[in-house]
Amino acid sequence: MPESAHTEPNAIPEELYDMSAEAQVGLGHKLGRVRLRFRGWRGQRPFWGGLLTLLGGIPIMYFPYANLTLGTMTIRMATTAGAGSLIIGVLLVVLGLTMWFQPQSRVFAGVAAILLALVSLVVSNFGGFVMGFLLALVGGALGVSWMPTRLEKRSKRPAKAPDAGGLGDGAPQPAAAAAADGASPVAGGATDDLSGSSPTNGTNGRHRAG
Repeated sequence: MPESAHTEPNAIPEELYDMSAEAQVGLGHKLGRVRLRFRGWRGQRPFWGGLLTLLGGIPIMYFPYANLTLGTMTIRMATTAGAGSLIIGVLLVVLGLTMWFQPQSRVFAGVAAILLALVSLVVSNFGGFVMGFLLALVGGALGVSWMPTRLEKRSKRPAKAPDAGGLGDGAPQPAAAAAADGASPVAGGATDDLSGSSPTNGTNGRHRAG
């Protein structure tokens, strides 16, 4: 019998197996790049604050217009301020998106989200049965408290040149500076003051002629 008759009917050719392995590796690299880009984008803005604020607006604007059916009875949870609930919910969603795409306005968006969450307690069924209130409150607080990461800049100062010896640090004065002060150097490094007032005067207080 020929060798091809012994091959399994469900066997995958080696060429197709290699192509599938390469495709999986390429897909893994693409997913890794997308994940790194998303992580960098998320680190440059109050991501979680915006997400919680956005999610907090959904129950606030949903419950006043929702219908709960119990058997043959339909319960509508709408209030007299249903339009106010819709406005508060939409504003919270907009503020959450603002924290994402306008991170420089995060403080304003966070404070506005906290105020709207407090107003929703009275206007919208206790803030969407407290769920929307808590989400918007925590999201606004995260938006206000978020700060961008700053890389520490190490100041590179040039190396200080060694001091050659100043006049005020107790070091002996150079010969040129001593000569300018009216003293003449003698053997042993002592100076001979011509005025005769120096205790180290080589002339022992006697004035030189000429």
